[in-house]
Amino acid sequence: MVDVALRNGTIQIVVLAHNEEARIDACLDSLPVGEPGIAVSVVVNGSTDRTAEIVKVRSDSGVELVEYAEGGKARSWNRFVLDQAPKADVFVFVDGDAELLPGGVYRLAEAIRAAPGVNVAAGVPANGRTAWLYRRSILRGKGLFGDCYALSGDFVQRLRASGIRLPDDLVGDDGLIRALACTDLGPDSEWRSERVVPCRDAGFLCEPNRLTLQGLRQQSARMVNYSLRHFQNLIVRDVMRGVGPTGLPSMLAELYPAYLPRFRARLSPVWYWSDRQALALMQARVPVGVSADHASGAASSTRHAPPAAR
Repeated sequence: MVDVALRNGTIQIVVLAHNEEARIDACLDSLPVGEPGIAVSVVVNGSTDRTAEIVKVRSDSGVELVEYAEGGKARSWNRFVLDQAPKADVFVFVDGDAELLPGGVYRLAEAIRAAPGVNVAAGVPANGRTAWLYRRSILRGKGLFGDCYALSGDFVQRLRASGIRLPDDLVGDDGLIRALACTDLGPDSEWRSERVVPCRDAGFLCEPNRLTLQGLRQQSARMVNYSLRHFQNLIVRDVMRGVGPTGLPSMLAELYPAYLPRFRARLSPVWYWSDRQALALMQARVPVGVSADHASGAASSTRHAPPAAR
């Protein structure tokens, strides 16, 4: 399997990690570190724990530590993937708290190489209470999990050349990456779902949230992030349905004043509290000097009538 996966080039594995000292060893143990044609870089961003120290110990085994003082997954993704990473035939992305099942990296690479025009191969969750639901969505070609996916090297090269970048404050990069892949970096009207392929044999494990006080606090913070992601996705969708990805701002917060007046917390017992918290965060993060009129002008230039349902 290794020979088949590598005979056409190299695989660059990118592990994105923020305060993952408890899980990073298990993550790296699940990867084919040191095998021919494999490069592994761990991008540690804004961490205040021992994540970077743990990764540094593995430098002799072929693991590269890339450390950024500023936090933010999207910001770090931009800096490494678009500005720093060497060329590769396939880029495999793994979150620092995930473990890949054996062979997953090669299966993702094979899925990318199997069909011309494929930009992304999506891994599937193998544990968790709702894993079956996410697996079904991914296998139907309707999802992408940021914990484990692969991009073709050609797509990464074209993304670099386009000048398109993820907004630095984006929460949940997977939705936008899937959109960029399905549209092939074009407007929303160019959407082709077959440019993203599911890979049922590339499973990954995530540590389930524990029913402890700390676990409940982590889940509460996670819910607020999910709500923030929901509202950000509405803004991104508006941009993508307008001028397309070239209209994405460097910071989504620049557009918050234009959208916050129309956003409301969802009337759901699951989301109402976290939505309110997320909206308050968005209001607090509006850049100084950005007026509602300025943001409205920027936002209006990205909009047009929504495309036909897909």
